[in-house]
Amino acid sequence: MEISVKGFDNGDWIPAEFAFCMKDTQNHIKLSANRNPHIHWRNVPDQTRSLALICHDSDVPNSPENVNKEGLAININMPRCDFFHWIAINISPDTCCIHTGSHSDGITPHGKPPLKEKNGMRTGLNSYTDWFANDPQMRGDYYGYDGPCPPWNDERIHHYIFTLYALDLSELPLPENFTGLNLRKAIMGHIIDSASWTGLYSLNPNLVKNG
Repeated sequence: MEISVKGFDNGDWIPAEFAFCMKDTQNHIKLSANRNPHIHWRNVPDQTRSLALICHDSDVPNSPENVNKEGLAININMPRCDFFHWIAINISPDTCCIHTGSHSDGITPHGKPPLKEKNGMRTGLNSYTDWFANDPQMRGDYYGYDGPCPPWNDERIHHYIFTLYALDLSELPLPENFTGLNLRKAIMGHIIDSASWTGLYSLNPNLVKNG
């Protein structure tokens, strides 16, 4: 099975069009277009009954204590954890792509509602749900895609991994408010094949420029 993401090569920088935030010379960051990229796949195994998609950032600091703080830097060796940017399930194996902007096209304060397409595809809660939990202007349930917004004072370049899973189940019995961790648990023992594509992003002006 193969997967590709239009707009950037595997292992290359993600354009700001697909990010939640982009660099700003005066205020460090500003909101961006936040469009989901176009994803295409092929050579899905014949026995596949459904597909699932996870996009996660594997480089998020374990502690938010020094995130975006003036005069402080997040050390490259600080412990890291996963942040889920996009999770989708029950994707028909007869489909071949998800189109640009179909799951996100702009910032939605308090989050987008869950997407349920006619072919049965469903989207779950991404990690912005937890990130904005204590912010009255932004808190809410964030379904579907919301793009990169790594700390602007982070010394590490963040890796965004888009992974498509071919499953032996036609439908995953997950509740409406399922998370990335729920999805990972549900697909254990049901994965026939998988394929990944990785993009890089940073808001630190000292690192390689993106978008």
